[in-house]
Amino acid sequence: MYTKPQILDLQATTKLFLQSPQKIVAIDMLRKILKFHEYQYYVSASPLISDYEYDTLFKILIELEAKHPNLITKDSPSQRVGNSLNNNFETLAHLVPMLSLENSYNADDLNDFDRKAREGALLDAITYCVEPKFDGASISLVYENDFLVRACTRGDGVAGEEITQNIKQIRSIPLSIPLSEYGIQQMEIRGEVIMSKKSFENFNEKLKSKQLTILANPRNAAAGSLRMKDPAEVGERNLDAFIYHISFYNLQQGATIPELLKTHSGALELLWNLGFRSPQNEKKIFSNMQDVIKFCNDFESKRDNLPYEIDGLVIKINDFALQEKLGMTSHHPRWAIAYKFKARQATTILENVEFQVGRTGAVTPVAKLQAVAIGGVTVSSISMHNEEYIKEKDLRLGDTVIIERAGDVIPQIVQSIPALRKGTEKIIEFPNNCPVCDYLLEKEEAEAVWRCNNPLCTAQIVERIIHFVSKDAMDIKSFGDANIRKFYELGLLKNIPEVYQLNFDQIATLEGFGKKSVDNLKAAIEASKSQPLYRLIYALGIRFVGETTAKTIAAQINHILDLTLLSEAELQNFEDVGIKVAKSIYDYFHDENNIALIKNLEALGLNMIQTNTTAVDGNLAGLYFLFTGTLTQLKRSEAEAIVEAGGGHILSGVSSKLNYLVVGEDAGSKLEKAKKIASIKIITEADFIELVKN
Repeated sequence: MYTKPQILDLQATTKLFLQSPQKIVAIDMLRKILKFHEYQYYVSASPLISDYEYDTLFKILIELEAKHPNLITKDSPSQRVGNSLNNNFETLAHLVPMLSLENSYNADDLNDFDRKAREGALLDAITYCVEPKFDGASISLVYENDFLVRACTRGDGVAGEEITQNIKQIRSIPLSIPLSEYGIQQMEIRGEVIMSKKSFENFNEKLKSKQLTILANPRNAAAGSLRMKDPAEVGERNLDAFIYHISFYNLQQGATIPELLKTHSGALELLWNLGFRSPQNEKKIFSNMQDVIKFCNDFESKRDNLPYEIDGLVIKINDFALQEKLGMTSHHPRWAIAYKFKARQATTILENVEFQVGRTGAVTPVAKLQAVAIGGVTVSSISMHNEEYIKEKDLRLGDTVIIERAGDVIPQIVQSIPALRKGTEKIIEFPNNCPVCDYLLEKEEAEAVWRCNNPLCTAQIVERIIHFVSKDAMDIKSFGDANIRKFYELGLLKNIPEVYQLNFDQIATLEGFGKKSVDNLKAAIEASKSQPLYRLIYALGIRFVGETTAKTIAAQINHILDLTLLSEAELQNFEDVGIKVAKSIYDYFHDENNIALIKNLEALGLNMIQTNTTAVDGNLAGLYFLFTGTLTQLKRSEAEAIVEAGGGHILSGVSSKLNYLVVGEDAGSKLEKAKKIASIKIITEADFIELVKN
């Protein structure tokens, strides 16, 4: 529909509106811009701006049309419910239009919504029901005489695409429900199809294994699934659905309205009773807007702990009679509003790439972006992982890119937008030589990472020192990255042993280092000499040896140099040490430079022997545990410490040696593997807490 020059021109104008909306009153152009982005999002499935940026433009239009009602046109985006349809599926009309929700981003918007609702209802206070705003794909379902008869996408709000066979692949949507028990003959309900974070991760792993392009995010994965031609492919994606609204129903002859259908919270309970996954357990009821606002502010910080993505909360007037009284506009109901969390996506420009060298010599490309605010922080740098990542996403210097703060709040590039290229973009060339020491880079056959194997590379030396003093390693407080880099540049610190040979008199002359900070640093360094052996093993930075493996190794030896006496085959006898890890440990402890380092550290007073004694008579003695999923009452590290204190052991993977798999929320492949081994007891976090108490 749109040519490339048109796309570039419209995108450039979009940027002007977003940067200086108060200076632009070209309302016809704004309507054109919004229609263009609706087409890109709903028809082409190739969004060029983030949801937040679209909402910002839409709000400007609403404000302009409110000031100049004579300029409103029949085809304005403000005058219709939704957007264009995909013609690949049969179009069916909804029994009741699926309206959009008015969006809010702050307390002022919510207070204004509350004021209008109270004025319209002639009430001093209103009871609200608040529930998550699921970030997926909207659907409409119709059940008649207890059976699912059709399912549609949202479409343009008036009609949607018929996707019944695809919806039947989603197991949380029942094919029949006991409507007749409630005297209901026909019901139209609304919900959201989602893909959980774990399902999304697992599905992308499958795509990677088949060398296929991975999906951008769970929302796109869910939306794309609904329009797939083969229902069997939909079933493979392990989709889920939350059903949160009853839009229409017909009673059987002589039946009366069920009591639950007098409030929205009651309707959610009814949906739950009928067998749907409604937000019955997630909903909250409040008697005033101030409590709603507090809940919204508090909940935003918890969104990353959920097993699925949400982009806000929905606030609805709870009483259906009051909803009916307030009614709706042509665009949205007056009895509901969406509180949107801070933007998790934004568009920006990929300006440059820096190649950084880590402690193991791995060279990581880092995107330098035109700074953009996202999720409450300003982002200007994002890791691009490796050369294959750049090629897979077809990233180029000068590209417009969509970035996203993922569930773990680490920003990532979702995709480039080729349609916005002007022809001046440049291919990103990965270097052949180390950007720091000019050593020729190498890549092992089974790896995606290019690596500098020069042990004297200054970048690696600094990163190794940073890792050595870090919290999970030797835990030297007051010795952060910035101080290490500063000391290295000043020549005060050239290698790991010199951490214990610092000239504190010289450090005391530096800006920001008073007597107290120098004394604190000196004490922390001295205290680190007594750290348990596993911390030292982890701190050495041996490839593939994480904290858990370091504990396993330390438990099997008396002195760290005992590892020089073991063959690769003997190392593989250690729990969870495979061929790759055993080779890495063997190579490390048969390198004379590494042995010299260890002997130097021993001479400086560091502990080299196994001092931890396992509680052999503890209540968990001899038992092996593994944790999977998200724990809600304990941190993972706390739970593992409890096991070790009771004489138990932690495994890093499922094997026949495992006694207990402790399953948290959104557990993944480890749970499925454990189910296949009869000797493993699968317990919940609550079961685990009860077990260790007894």
